[in-house]
Parts: sequence; C-alpha cells; structure tokens
Amino acid sequence: MQSPTVMDAEEEEVLQVLEVCQTIEEFREVIVTTIEEDSNDSLPVASSGTGTKPSQDDNWGETTTAVTGTSEHSLSQEDIVRITKDLEDSVGLDCRRYFTLTLAVVLGLLVFLTPVAFLVLPHLLWPEKLQSCGTACEGLFISVAFKLLILLLAVWALFFRSPRAGLPRVFVFRALLAVLVLLFVMSYWLFYGVRILDTQDDNYQGIVQYAVSLVDALLFIHYLAIVLLELRQLQPCFSVCVMRSTDGEKRHYNLGQLSIQRAALAVLEHYYCDFPVHNPALLSASKSRAAKHLAGLKVYNVDGPGNNAAAGMAHSQSRAMIAAAARRRDTSHNELYYEDAEHERRVRKRKARLVVAVEEAFTHIKRMQEEEQKKTPVDVMDPREAAQAIFPSMARALQKYLRTTKQQHCHSMESIQQHLAFCITNNMTPKAFLESYLSAGPTLQYSRSHWLARQWTLISDASVTSGLSDGCVFQLKCVDFSLVVTTKKIPYIQMSEEYIDPKSHKFVLRLQSETSV
Repeated sequence: MQSPTVMDAEEEEVLQVLEVCQTIEEFREVIVTTIEEDSNDSLPVASSGTGTKPSQDDNWGETTTAVTGTSEHSLSQEDIVRITKDLEDSVGLDCRRYFTLTLAVVLGLLVFLTPVAFLVLPHLLWPEKLQSCGTACEGLFISVAFKLLILLLAVWALFFRSPRAGLPRVFVFRALLAVLVLLFVMSYWLFYGVRILDTQDDNYQGIVQYAVSLVDALLFIHYLAIVLLELRQLQPCFSVCVMRSTDGEKRHYNLGQLSIQRAALAVLEHYYCDFPVHNPALLSASKSRAAKHLAGLKVYNVDGPGNNAAAGMAHSQSRAMIAAAARRRDTSHNELYYEDAEHERRVRKRKARLVVAVEEAFTHIKRMQEEEQKKTPVDVMDPREAAQAIFPSMARALQKYLRTTKQQHCHSMESIQQHLAFCITNNMTPKAFLESYLSAGPTLQYSRSHWLARQWTLISDASVTSGLSDGCVFQLKCVDFSLVVTTKKIPYIQMSEEYIDPKSHKFVLRLQSETSV
C-alpha cells in the first residue's frame, strides 16, 4: 500500500505530463490548420463533374506525394550543414596529406642528391686543381652507388606506403627522425662548404670518403627508424578492453608501446575484422517496450478544467491508472520472457524453412549441372545465370528470415545473388551459403556503405600523442555508437625454478608370497 504523499507526487507528475501533451497537441493543431489554409490558398482544388470536393485521407501527411518542377532532390538545413562540414574536413585532410607528402619528397630528394652533389661539384668548380683518382677512389664510387640504391629501397619500403588512416596529430617519432635527418644533412653541407668549397681542396679521394661517410650515417639513421617505428611496438605491454556502447560487445587485445592515437588506429583495425556488424534495429525492442508501458499512463479530461465533477472523476481515474501501471510494472518481466520465447520460436521456424528452401535450390543446381554436362558448350549457363534462375525459389524464405532477425538492411538482393554465384562457382554446400546470413559477421564482410569513409572522433583526457599507461581510458566515437577503450598494463611475471631429483620418482614393488586367499 503506497502512502498518500507518494501518490500525490505521482499524480502531480502525471498532471504535468498531461499539460505538456495538451500544449503540444494545441500547437500541432495550429500548425496543421495553418498548412491547410496555405495549401487551400496556393493549390487549385480538383473537382469532379458534379462540382463536389473530393474526399481527403486523414493521413495525408504520410500518404501524399508532392511533385514539384524545381528539383528532384530535397535537402534539409541539417543535411546542408553536415555536407558542408564533411567537405571542410575532407579538404583539410587532403591538404594536410599532400603537404606531408610534399615535405617527405623534398627531404628525400635532398638526402639522395647530397652525396651526388658532393662528388660532382669539385669537377664543375675547380677541375684543374683536383688530384687524380686512383683505384681505391674508384672503388669508393661503386660503394656509394650500391649504398644509395640500398638506402633508396629501404626508405621506399618503410616510409612511402599508402596511409592507412588520417590521424589527428603528427606522428612524433617520424617527425623527430625527419628533423634529425634534416639537421644531419645541413651539418654536412656546412662542413662541406667551409672546409672544401671555400678552400677548393684538391684531395678528391678525401672528398669521396666524405660522401661515403654521409651515406653510411644515413643508413644508420634508417636502422634507428626501423627500431623506433616498427620493432619498438612488437612486444606486448598493455591489454586493452574494447566495448561497444550500444550492445556491450567486448573484445580484448594486446598492444605494445604505442601512443594513444596509434593505439586507437590499431583498435579500429581489429574492430572491422573481429566485431560483428552493428545492427541498430536490434536495439529498438527495449525502446518499444518502454513506450508501450508509458502509453498506459494517458489520462484525458474531455470537459476541460472548469468542470469540477469531471475533474474529480479524472482525479479518481488517474489514481486507478497509476495503480494499474504499478501492477503492470511488476509483471513486465513475464512479458519480456514470453516475447523473447516467441521471437526465438519464430526465428527457429524461419530458419528451418530457409534451410529447406536453400537445400532444394542447391539440389536443383546439381541436377542442372548433370544435365549441362550432356549439352554442347554453347548451351551451358554461367554461375551468374544459374544464381538468377534459382534465387526466386529461396527469395521469400530468405527475406522473411532476414526481416525476423532484422538483417534486411545489411543484405541487398544484388549482394545475395553475387554471393550465391560465388558459392556456385566454388562448388560450396548450402551450409556454406547460409553461414553469412545465419550469424552476424564482421563489418568488412558487408557492403562498403557500412564502413567506408566513416568519420571517427578520438576523445581522450590525455594528449593523443602521449603513450599508453595503466588505467588510460579513451573513446572512439562515430555517428551511431562509440567504442570505449580501457587500458591495463600487463603485470611483471616472476618465475622460479624448482629442481626435482629424477631418483625421487623411483620406487620398489615388493610382493608377498602369502596372501589371504
């Protein structure tokens, strides 16, 4: 039994909700009236032969189609703002990408042309003063040529790769290496200008050895780059837990010494391959159930607030509705149980029908293949035509199953036919064909519209260029959901050794001659 204070508080909340609903209803009626008046003033009324006005559907806002001659597409203000923002982001990312590529190309040309310039400039500026280059000097030419070729291939393999993603901040180690190389080359140029160009040194073998030392130093810097960019992150140091915010799907991964932004990139690469595709339709059941329970709290006062008798009757009705809602709330778990049981029964039923339909279709394919072996090569159908021929026999069962499991937006008819033709080409079984539809796969298995060019936003309290630490938490947010990443440091494991003497495992079995038998 609830106390009067609790009941009065609930009644006040219900009355406030009713007042808000009444205000919204009045505002909607005013808008509808205004729209109807504008439409009557601007649009001509179609009349019949008797001059009577045709009847109009009550749901005209949902069933009527307006045809204009100005445009075939419509955009709202939100769409325009979103498109403008996407264009600005894409232009900014493209400019930054091309700017970074331009700097890398300029720095690479400076690195590779510097040793060649060291060898060529003396022949162009003071050729008559140079000493003759002996056998050892000519051998150094071959050394410089092969080392430059090795350095060129190594730099191409490590740095000039297609970018996997656009990160919000610059990669710190790569920027430090670029600055180091620039300072190193400029230092060599300064020394070359002061000690060789100004004095016009005639020892050409020493100049060649100077160029060889530059190439050797560049190779060592490349080894340092391999250690910092590739080898440093191989050893696992942190265990990250990735959880999707909408359905609680969770995965665990081991990562090395990475910054937060590069750890986020590694998490996204694992997400597209490991996580099942996000299906927002599966989350609508709880919302509809909550809306159905809230619908039981509607109380209407037909005569208005001026009638005291009606107000007292509405007051008593509100008490009854609140009590009924409380009782319904106590039995909501039973409704959830029976709804889930009914849904599972429907899914099993649709699945059985789908399996039977697909097996019959594949049996028909085998029969057709046996018949086509007897025909001429001109009359044989290709897998695409065979898929189009047998698809109607399974289309209805597959469509009902996808609707029951709320996967119809993930599979189009064209993609299903392509998958069916692929299975026919590779001689797959019906079970292999159905595997893509009976269980949700990773995001990359579906069409490119589910994952291509999706904008992710990295949210972190710490700087995204700082390294991972124990207890670090950051989010990867997109339009529909977000990925919450929690970092835990892998503990230090102390192992000890215990020696067991092999002789301790030996024993002697002594049999007595006298027994109790």
